[in-house]
Parts: sequence; C-alpha cells; structure tokens
Amino acid sequence: MSEQPTAASIRHAIVQALACEHIRVEGDGHHFEALIVSAAFEGRSRVERHRLVYAALGDRMRQEIHALSMRTLAPREFDAGVASRPAGARS
Repeated sequence: MSEQPTAASIRHAIVQALACEHIRVEGDGHHFEALIVSAAFEGRSRVERHRLVYAALGDRMRQEIHALSMRTLAPREFDAGVASRPAGARS
C-alpha cells in the first residue's frame, strides 16, 4: 500500500508539472483543497484545467488521493480577485 498523501507532496507533484504563479494545498490526508494559479490555464475551460492537474498527479489520483477540490485560475483571474469569491460563485 502506498504512503498517505500530504498537502506538501501534492503541491510538489503539481509544481513539478505546471509552472505555478501561486499554489496553496491544504488537507487532512484524505480530503484536500487546492488553489492553483498558472498561465497554463489561460484560455482553457475548467474541465481542461482540472485535466492538467490530474495529469500532474498521475496515478496518485486513482490510488492515493481520495478527494481533491480545486480552484484553477489564470493569473489575470487571480489578480482580478476571483480567488476571493465563494467556491460556488461563477466568474
């Protein structure tokens, strides 16, 4: 069985695959929340952005990480204050 994931290990895996202007990952070992700001998200849909993060995490998403809630923003969205809106709010 694999080692229990940590917020730091998830953050590390993401920044290895995506150039991030800002990243915050928090969690309890089972459920995690991430705010990821990357120019790679510019012009992409939410689904495409999430796929980039899932690709960065690879098999860990299927084997180790049970729940990951993400806010994926392009730098201009982050700078405009989109990150401070409630999770359910649309931009």
